[in-house]
Amino acid sequence: MSDIILKHNSELALMRESGRLLARVFDFLNPLVVPGISTMEINDRVEDFIINHLHARPASKGQYNYPYSLNTSINDVVCHGMPSPTQFLKAGDIINVDITLEKNGFVADSSKMYMVGNVSAQAKHLVDSTYEALWKGIRAVKPGATLGDIGHAIELHAAANGYSVVREYCGHGIGREMHEAPHVLHHGTPNSGVVLREGMTFTIEPMLNQGTAKVKVKRDGWTVITRDKKLSAQWEHTIAVTADGFEVLTLRAEEKINA
Repeated sequence: MSDIILKHNSELALMRESGRLLARVFDFLNPLVVPGISTMEINDRVEDFIINHLHARPASKGQYNYPYSLNTSINDVVCHGMPSPTQFLKAGDIINVDITLEKNGFVADSSKMYMVGNVSAQAKHLVDSTYEALWKGIRAVKPGATLGDIGHAIELHAAANGYSVVREYCGHGIGREMHEAPHVLHHGTPNSGVVLREGMTFTIEPMLNQGTAKVKVKRDGWTVITRDKKLSAQWEHTIAVTADGFEVLTLRAEEKINA
């Protein structure tokens, strides 16, 4: 617990601003995710918007030598998909766009699934169920609850819908650094693990697979795919533990009903 950095009100105010700006990035992105656009164009336009319109920094670029401003993970890509000028979206694809933004020294991290054109009923169910699993995890957040409560809520919902939870990748503390303590697993046992305290800030970002939970990393060293080539989906928000529950720092306008 000593490694976990509790945020004071002034720091939370700055994180809230970073989260608000990141929500605006997704508002900007929404109309761009259409058949025919390349994932590199998505990257370049988002990077320009963050830097030149929001006067912020795309925090992923340069992190661990990653060369781009976001991840684009399509269909069987679980996470960390790399933008490419030769990779074009087509109708029926599902894509996760994962973006980080730093403003005034604090980082926000969020991702959203997009369904490109008409997608299959099976793909839509996976995307919707993963979003529901994210919110099951978020609603488990309150002082005195545990990280195990969050993971259990997510895992239970995934299993009820016939999906597996990726275990190699997880949420993380966040603040002045993109990755801080603790690790936030998306599976777990109730009443186990770190006890949540007011001022903790972390991401919840479940990855659910249609088939098995097994994944592998492609030769580029970044792109993670399902071993069985079945679809995967992910959603992510940055969360703060409040005195009586939670605050979603990266909440988008279209989501106000969920909070």
